[in-house]
Amino acid sequence: MSRHDARRQPQFTGPAGWADLLPAEASRPVLEGQNGCDIAIIGAGYAGLSAARKLKQIDPALDVVVLDAARLGEGGTGRNSGFMIDLPHELTASGYEGGGETRDRQLTRLNRQAIDFAAQAVEEFAIPEGFFQRIGKVNGAGSDVGMAANHAYAEHLRSLGEAFELLDARAMRELTGSDYYHGGLHTPGTALIQPAGYARGLAKGLERAGVRIFVRSGVTRIESDASGWRLATGRGSLRAQRVILANNGHLESFGFARGRLMHIMLNACMTAELTADQIRALGGSESWGITPADPMGTTVRRIGPGQGGNRIVIRQGSYYRPEMATSEADLARASRNMREKFEARFPMLKTVPFEYAWSGHLCLSRNAASVMRELEPGLFAACVQNGLGTVRGTLSGIGAAELACGQQSEITRYFAAEAEPARLPPHPFDTIGANAYLRLKEWQSRRE
Repeated sequence: MSRHDARRQPQFTGPAGWADLLPAEASRPVLEGQNGCDIAIIGAGYAGLSAARKLKQIDPALDVVVLDAARLGEGGTGRNSGFMIDLPHELTASGYEGGGETRDRQLTRLNRQAIDFAAQAVEEFAIPEGFFQRIGKVNGAGSDVGMAANHAYAEHLRSLGEAFELLDARAMRELTGSDYYHGGLHTPGTALIQPAGYARGLAKGLERAGVRIFVRSGVTRIESDASGWRLATGRGSLRAQRVILANNGHLESFGFARGRLMHIMLNACMTAELTADQIRALGGSESWGITPADPMGTTVRRIGPGQGGNRIVIRQGSYYRPEMATSEADLARASRNMREKFEARFPMLKTVPFEYAWSGHLCLSRNAASVMRELEPGLFAACVQNGLGTVRGTLSGIGAAELACGQQSEITRYFAAEAEPARLPPHPFDTIGANAYLRLKEWQSRRE
């Protein structure tokens, strides 16, 4: 018998811009009164929704309930940049090529399974085509240092037998309309998604398949007894035979992996919709995504009408917050920095305002390890996505569903072989050290 009380519930600063672009949808219910199911999933993000879909694939008769503390798309699903990346992409490393050939080949193969899983869901559930575009991404280089990093990564990709294309400054200008980039490295396997739109479409398809999804139903306590698990929320309770925690860094809120998880707040801004004149002044292609040559640099996306209008999204400015929340002052400061980054890249759009600014929560471990395993009998985790919530969340959700049903696969074996997340220095040294490191890395990557 065990009991785990939640120390905190998710907090959000700024609107979830991707969700705000979408039409209003019918409200989902709040969990009230006493309820029961076979398997309960805590968290309606990519991990939780993917786990629900995999459970129904394994056994369509399973009664599956998903609980989320927010509205669907209000949390991480509406606050990330929407890159489902197939190749190794570790944000805690100095470059993207640091995992070793054997591990990188395995992880690439698994990431592609996750992207294929998402692509099949798009087809099965008739999710709009613009919400999932398998068009690849570009590592953009804004300096000679960035160019050197791209060439080093290209050599690593060549050793793996992976396709890539090095782009010069002219090709980058033709793609983006910007003279900022010295060059880029295009890889074709990434899917660019409308993060909230894809999650909404997945949720609607699951509901048609019989999955029940409750929103604004944050779980405050989970406890086991002889008959299984009981979950308590603010207005109801739920009995379940098995439980999957798919709440990323809030795994720690229930007492697991304490002192091992790094909680990083990352910020983003999205422009107002571009006018026809502004689109002509910009030029370039309608839809593309750029990750920085240095992992600590600036991510930029241009989206089109199929994703919510002609807009540019820019993401940069990270800081460590063990309480998993940011302040309005933090966001305002980060937004000013992003304004400078935006205008340096797109001087022809200096008059275009940011319509949305938000902060999102990343959960990382020092050794890039996730937590996807059985924590206690009947209690499983699909958490700690290391800043790769779309693809790693999908992957860990699939694996947790398989474990909950007693199945083994390459996915479950991969996560089982991972070490525990490495311990952090004691507080407050963790915060002081992490923020000093982040400031240094951002200064070093300031051109990227």
